[in-house]
Amino acid sequence: MQNFINVILPIPLEKLFTYKVTSEQANFLKPGMRVAVPFGKSKIYTALVHSSHTTAPEVYEAKEIHQILDEGPIVNEIQLLHWQWIADYYMCTVGEVFRSALPSAFLLESETLILKNQKAEVDEGNLKDDEFLIFEALQHQSILKVHEVAAIVDRKNVLPILNRLIEKNVILLKEEIYEQYKPKLVRYVKLGIGYQSEKNLEKLLESLTRAPKQSQIILSLFQLQATSKKPIKVSELEAASSSSRAVIKTLIDKEILEEYHIRRDRVEYDGNVDNADLKSLNEYQEKALSDIQEAFKENKTTLLQGVTSSGKTEVYVKLIEDCIQTGRQALYLLPEIALTTQLIGRLQEYFGEKVSVYHSKYNVQERVEVWNNIVAQKPKAQIVIGARSSLFLPFSNLGLIIVDEEHEGSFKQFDPAPRYHARDAAIVLAKLHKSNTLLGSATPSLETFNNSKTGKYGYTKITRRYGNVLMPEMEIVDIKEQSRKRRMKGHFSERLLEEITETLEVGEQVIIFQNRRGYAPIVECKTCGHSPQCPNCDVSLTYHQYKKQLRCHYCSHHIALQESCQACGSSTLDTKGFGTEQVEQELHELFPEAKVGRMDLDTTRGKHGYERIITSFEQQELDILVGTQMLTKGLDFRNVNLVGIMNADSLLNFPDYRAHERSFQLLTQVAGRAGRTKKRGKVIIQSYNPYHQILKQVSTNDYDEMFKEQLYEREQYKYPPANRIIKITFKHKDYNKLNEASEWFSKGLRNAFGGNVLGPEFPPVARIRNQYLKHVLVKINSEQSVAQVKRNIKRIEKSFNAIAFYRSVRVIYNVDHI
Repeated sequence: MQNFINVILPIPLEKLFTYKVTSEQANFLKPGMRVAVPFGKSKIYTALVHSSHTTAPEVYEAKEIHQILDEGPIVNEIQLLHWQWIADYYMCTVGEVFRSALPSAFLLESETLILKNQKAEVDEGNLKDDEFLIFEALQHQSILKVHEVAAIVDRKNVLPILNRLIEKNVILLKEEIYEQYKPKLVRYVKLGIGYQSEKNLEKLLESLTRAPKQSQIILSLFQLQATSKKPIKVSELEAASSSSRAVIKTLIDKEILEEYHIRRDRVEYDGNVDNADLKSLNEYQEKALSDIQEAFKENKTTLLQGVTSSGKTEVYVKLIEDCIQTGRQALYLLPEIALTTQLIGRLQEYFGEKVSVYHSKYNVQERVEVWNNIVAQKPKAQIVIGARSSLFLPFSNLGLIIVDEEHEGSFKQFDPAPRYHARDAAIVLAKLHKSNTLLGSATPSLETFNNSKTGKYGYTKITRRYGNVLMPEMEIVDIKEQSRKRRMKGHFSERLLEEITETLEVGEQVIIFQNRRGYAPIVECKTCGHSPQCPNCDVSLTYHQYKKQLRCHYCSHHIALQESCQACGSSTLDTKGFGTEQVEQELHELFPEAKVGRMDLDTTRGKHGYERIITSFEQQELDILVGTQMLTKGLDFRNVNLVGIMNADSLLNFPDYRAHERSFQLLTQVAGRAGRTKKRGKVIIQSYNPYHQILKQVSTNDYDEMFKEQLYEREQYKYPPANRIIKITFKHKDYNKLNEASEWFSKGLRNAFGGNVLGPEFPPVARIRNQYLKHVLVKINSEQSVAQVKRNIKRIEKSFNAIAFYRSVRVIYNVDHI
């Protein structure tokens, strides 16, 4: 009887694929193990075993697997169930979830190797120059890789050349699978076996009297062994003996020293744990904690709404401690990598090496190690802190998920698929593990707050800041009036400058918020009005002064700053609008004595980018920090007494149904960075429209009023939480084809759902990376079955793809679009 396995391939295919295995392989393989399988003409993929059976596929001949890659499962059954839910709910395939979930080092892919065809007679005169270069290289080297060929002929696309060489029988292609993950091995040394006895040791030291450097190394080894109980690293011995590796190598070659390797994780905690240091909770935190524990008894997802600086993190720490004492795992989700940097230190003080970190700034090797530690259920991975991708880790005994700053848009993935929302996916994961979920925020999203109002979620609130510090004093400055009276200095009002001066004089720090990076969003010619545009996207290029560049923030296309206008040749170029770079420059000019730092996407590249800026601000090496929305997300700076918001209108006037909710959240969060210790902080908001309803609600910290108003509007216009939304995006490089295809699809949607379909409509930026975009919104009311609606949309897509003319148009689904 023939055995088969069904596998998940990391490609966007709806169905599982079936492969042939021997009975021994069938007995050994379990769901969640990786196998390398051939797919298509010559490609080899890493697939994941889903199930084994004895039914042959009807439509195609099952191929044999290439090789087994694991000793045991690296993905468990709960994960597979969770992936299936994500695929169904967010209208994508399990293969796409698989590709997104696993660190890329696990997804081995074959690499094309180029070999010389030994059997063929080659007529060298028949070869073109670039073909001859490859042929010549193969005379000296038996195998070439594609990137090596590209370097030889100095071209990016070498496939046409390789195809010509295959036709002429000069080369053969072979697919080879390669492992990306390499464990970190640390070199250690000890005294050779022959010199362990005192007698031999004496002889050795006598024989080394003429080699003082070697003698010094042996003596240093004894000293290190006497002071440290740990094995001795080669690097430690090198430093202690002030000698070179070459001398140590000589001793190893003589077998006087013995070298050995120990496998170590790349990220290790080597501090002290002070568990007694858990802060005692105040009465408000105690009350919140007992409310949360009560709700957990009823198996309810619970919302903790605590004003900024109310000490929510201490409540989380207490819950994590209770969770790990029962031997279960805890996951702490954060929206922004900047936040993890600050929290890691705090959690490690309490829990030491039980804390693991998982996010995209960690390299792939480090992420594989965290994954393996969780599979092995090591104590060092009992608490995981990370961004949204840590949701996919192979937890087997999850007891608690904390989603901090749950209102944040960063929890939603936009590209590529799966376009999931980490908060919602976390709630489902917790249900599968029968564990508890806590959502925390000072400004919860409307959907979450509505769920707590209707009793679906548990709810508790902390209304006072820790230490009874008063909420910051808010002041709104009318910059329209100030501009008219010519009282602005650059982009700063007199009032804001006055407050910055006072704050700096008393030795306190200032945060300035401007939600746009770069120097200026537009460079314009004063003579003819021309402004440089991106050739690939429908946006103007943003001027970045520090690189003297014009950059596109969508596709990263960049050109050097032009000396004169490209259209009319005039040199009268001027900038319009302003970003963080310009604010930083103005501050340098206005306060030459102050140290100014900037925190945006340009300054936080690299693994330790965030850490460097946050640490220098915490240690008061900077007086003023200018930044984008990265600054708003729960960071805790003890000495900040003033927050300045440069232009609140850019947030309020954004063309999106969530603009007002987002503005309230962002302004409240950034204001919450002020006055977090003893003294009451101050917030100054600059606006051209100071009487805007949202600004009033922010200044009085009236979340409930904002909630009521926004909920009423959403119900009127059928937006979430009253209705569900699926956004369908069409993408194609041909403008006319896109228009025709999106119209056809929308007609099908209107026939099925009537007036609840909006569009197709071009978005504000209608072309990105040379692809035109069109959006359609499908609104689903509470009476309709969401699953049924999705099935109907998929049915329309099938008919759509059956039309050859439309097949090349990409259709992208974004469920619960935010």
